[in-house]
Amino acid sequence: MIRYDALDALPVRSALPALTDALAADGTAVLVAPPGTGKTTLVPLVLAGLVGGGPARRVVVAEPRRIAARAAARRMAWLLGERPGESVGFTVRGERSVGRRTRVEVVTTGVLLQRLQRDQELAGVDVVVLDECHERHLVADTVAAFLWDVRQALRPELRLVAASATTDAQGWARLLGGAPVVEAAGTAYPVEVVWAPPARPVRPPHGMRVDPAQLAHVASVVRRALAERDGDVLCFLPGVGEIARVAGQLGAPAGVEVLQVHGRAPAAVQEAVLSPGERRRVVLATSVAESSLTVPGVRVVVDSGLAREPRVDHARGLSGLTTVRASRAAGRQRAGRAGREAPGAVYRCWAEAEDGRLPAFPAPEIKVADLTSFALQTACWGDPDASGLALLDPPPGGAMAAARAALA
Repeated sequence: MIRYDALDALPVRSALPALTDALAADGTAVLVAPPGTGKTTLVPLVLAGLVGGGPARRVVVAEPRRIAARAAARRMAWLLGERPGESVGFTVRGERSVGRRTRVEVVTTGVLLQRLQRDQELAGVDVVVLDECHERHLVADTVAAFLWDVRQALRPELRLVAASATTDAQGWARLLGGAPVVEAAGTAYPVEVVWAPPARPVRPPHGMRVDPAQLAHVASVVRRALAERDGDVLCFLPGVGEIARVAGQLGAPAGVEVLQVHGRAPAAVQEAVLSPGERRRVVLATSVAESSLTVPGVRVVVDSGLAREPRVDHARGLSGLTTVRASRAAGRQRAGRAGREAPGAVYRCWAEAEDGRLPAFPAPEIKVADLTSFALQTACWGDPDASGLALLDPPPGGAMAAARAALA
């Protein structure tokens, strides 16, 4: 049985007429909607004709992470009163839950990229929704460029939607041939900002290393938040190692459940995080919880101010993840998680004076990451130097030359 009460409560519903009109007229659209409005769950169901009475279509939703793809599919199936694999399914690396009746399939951008290389026409697919495109992952940018090629050369009837909580809407609109921009209003509650810098200076992150004193400070701020505020606490940390270290320092607070959320977390933990808990909870998470997942019950966010991004050392020819200061845009996304269901608070583990010196946005991966895989994908696509691809940022010439040299 379809849960109409939950569907009717999603704020993105008011933007659906404009979105469907834009797709009918132009075939492309950019949807800007804050987290929690239903852009990831209600929009695909409407576009597929599963709710709202529209024509039956097959919709593919591309998510940047496996945990988000599974969660989105399970949420949509729940809204329809079904289980994943019926009308809504998902495909991630190593796991597939899709049936003959599936009309909405949630995939990771990596899965969609490989699918495009095997079947450039995407036979049988009517609509592709690129979710969380503001994160500017290299694979997601590549998928968007390939899809635009497909629409221009092979499938002019293929509908494309770029959806995000906060994005360069006009940039994406230009990329998609002047696509209309549709904005949905959110229902955010006020969030109080509490500046909680360390009492003594800590060493800045270097490579993958984070100063243990910084993590000890984050744990102390979590304990402070538990004492000063009500509700669950969501704490953002850069990676799995830092999550484990902070969890160890927190121990087992009385009456509080500590959960660790990241891409390799067991399915049972992921399910527990996405459902209301019986006890008060502290959720230690990577940036996956910034916009891709909704954690119910959160009233407090503790932000370490750190993130992990790919970087390449051209001098040594090595690439890998590096710990960096999170951007101001990421800080806004993280803080907004405290005001989803009621007024909340965010504890920022740095001084207010430092905030203005943070980067405004995270660096697009195409500008800083190793481009060897990207160069291979574009060569297989038939555009070895990527000069004909619709990209928000062109690949740096030096990095592209190094990537092609490595492939040769």
